[in-house]
Amino acid sequence: MNATAITLTHAQAWMLLSGAILLEVAGTTSMRLSDGFTRMAPAALMLLFYAGAFVLNTLVVRVLGLSVTYAVWSGVGTVLTAIIGIGYFKEPATALKMANIGLIVIGVMGLHSASRVGSP
Repeated sequence: MNATAITLTHAQAWMLLSGAILLEVAGTTSMRLSDGFTRMAPAALMLLFYAGAFVLNTLVVRVLGLSVTYAVWSGVGTVLTAIIGIGYFKEPATALKMANIGLIVIGVMGLHSASRVGSP
C-alpha cells in the first residue's frame, strides 16, 4: 500500500496518536525492563514498540500537525510512564512530582482543545 494514499480524519488521527502513545509507553517500560540491555527480550521489544510509535506518529502529524502531535505524544507518554514508574516500579510519588504531572495533563488538554478549533 502506498503511504501517501492514506487519508485520516481528525478522529482517526487521534485514535492513531493514542496507539502511538501506548506503544511509546510500552517501549519506555521495556527499556527499564531491559536492565541496561542485559535482558535481550525487553530490549528487542523496546525497539519494536518505538518503531511502531514512530510509524503511527508519521501518519498522525499530517493531520494534527507537528506541534500538537509531538506535544500530546510526549506529554501523555510522560504521564503514563510516571504512573507506571510509581505504581509498578515503586518510585516515590512526591507532592512536587504529582503537581508537575498535573500541569502536564492540563497542558495536553489545552493542546487537544486548541487542535479542535477549525478542524473538520
